[in-house]
Amino acid sequence: MTSEMIIRPIAGPSEIESCARMMAASEPWVTLQRDYAALLRNLSSPEREIHVAVRGDEVLGFIGLNLHGGFVGYVQSICVAPQWRSRAVGRKLVAFAEERVFREHPNLFICVSSFNVDAQRFYRNLGYEVVGELKNFLVDGHSEILLRKTIGSLTEFRKKRTPV
Repeated sequence: MTSEMIIRPIAGPSEIESCARMMAASEPWVTLQRDYAALLRNLSSPEREIHVAVRGDEVLGFIGLNLHGGFVGYVQSICVAPQWRSRAVGRKLVAFAEERVFREHPNLFICVSSFNVDAQRFYRNLGYEVVGELKNFLVDGHSEILLRKTIGSLTEFRKKRTPV
């Protein structure tokens, strides 16, 4: 019997460790010089909302969201296991994030490294637009491209949510 992929909140230290290992062995984190220990600390932060895509007991990928503070609606990280890439896992994780964020905020942001042209194309195809460039932000010689997808201005979004 085959099980379907589901997206759910991350469940404990072993899944956090699995996701940190997945990231540490993948681009763009290799080029960005993020090691396992740093990624583990990042994924363990209570300020992040982490959701995993799983099929049975296998973690296929995950997405980390920042929904607090001054920069809400930010995809902090997204990673798909190499054997599950190009199989719609990333697309489903982003769709999940959009649904989650757009219930409470009108904007979803993500940064993409300038050398990660495949990811840039992926997000453009999903309707994300470039809103800025952070030169030499994480590592020298590379920029982080800030992308945004919106369902409207913050003012109008708040008006629609406020009961009359």
